[in-house]
Amino acid sequence: MQPIVAPIAALLLGYALGSIPFGILLTRLSGAGDLRKVGSGNIGATNVLRTGRKGLAAATLLLDAAKGTAALLLADGLFPGTVQLAAIGALLGHLWPVWLRFAGGKGVATYFGIVVGFTLADGLAGWVPAAYAASWIGTLAVTRYSSLGGLVAALAAPLAAALTGRFDLALLFLGFTLLVFWTHRENIARLLAGTESRVGGGA
Repeated sequence: MQPIVAPIAALLLGYALGSIPFGILLTRLSGAGDLRKVGSGNIGATNVLRTGRKGLAAATLLLDAAKGTAALLLADGLFPGTVQLAAIGALLGHLWPVWLRFAGGKGVATYFGIVVGFTLADGLAGWVPAAYAASWIGTLAVTRYSSLGGLVAALAAPLAAALTGRFDLALLFLGFTLLVFWTHRENIARLLAGTESRVGGGA
């Protein structure tokens, strides 16, 4: 395989997997309707939860994470040395899927799956995804703000990678974190204004 082919293939593979809109697919298959017409219109697990289907929300969360992990593992097996490109493709695919006219999710679950993928395929310390998950779940449990949990987790990823000495991944994760903050820009504005909704209802 020519040198340019493998990187492009890994990027496209990551994008194709990342762009699978599991939230939309699961809600449609279950008869819950078009997720884009529910709540915020977002395709992620938090909005699936607004349909009242907790099981579907959990499945969406797991599958959105799994596609990030799968992208890296497949790229590692098929195109060795291209896992970072697969990771970029996976997150971009989730955020801006061509099938949905580039209106995708906010990236928190897929980002987590990518971090797990680096642990499995690239030797990243296992406590890095653990720190991501703990930051996400812990912040959500304390504040009941889903968006804040995701933002804190996104900040934890590059910091944890840097603490392991993986500065290459710290820089990559920093870029991912900036993208996640961009997709959450409206949530950030509502958090600052005190109008962001909490998981489980309430102000």
